[in-house]
Amino acid sequence: MSDILIQYILNAIFAAIPAVGFGMVFNVPKYTLVYCGMGGAITFTTRYVLMDLEIPIELATFLASTTIGVIALYWSRKYKIPRPVYTIASIIPLLPGTFAFTAMINLIDMNAHGVTPELIVMFVDNALKAIIILGGIGFGLALPSLYYIRYNRPII
Repeated sequence: MSDILIQYILNAIFAAIPAVGFGMVFNVPKYTLVYCGMGGAITFTTRYVLMDLEIPIELATFLASTTIGVIALYWSRKYKIPRPVYTIASIIPLLPGTFAFTAMINLIDMNAHGVTPELIVMFVDNALKAIIILGGIGFGLALPSLYYIRYNRPII
């Protein structure tokens, strides 16, 4: 196997772990933990592959969360479990922790050492990335269910 495939598999495994852990913290049914882990692996791997194709992280995150939104919509209909059981745990590996943390550190540096143009630029860049990624996650999760509700409504 090639090195890139091994890297994708390892990343999928390590992305599934926090998704399952988050599902356990929120006491989802035991048999759904497998799907939470698969969802975390799918979302992170999708974003990772898209970023390898030189798609920006914001758009890659939106597409990955849309992917799990569609898959979770299918799982929720098939297994009669609410969609957030799958989606919320699955998007945990996509959260922009590094960007949010760096933005907060930049803000603390501005408070401790004074405001410089470089710190402002770094703070705004990281904060906007974190906000846009979070918006992409939210919109990507909502889009499939909104489409399903709009176009698959039974005719009365």
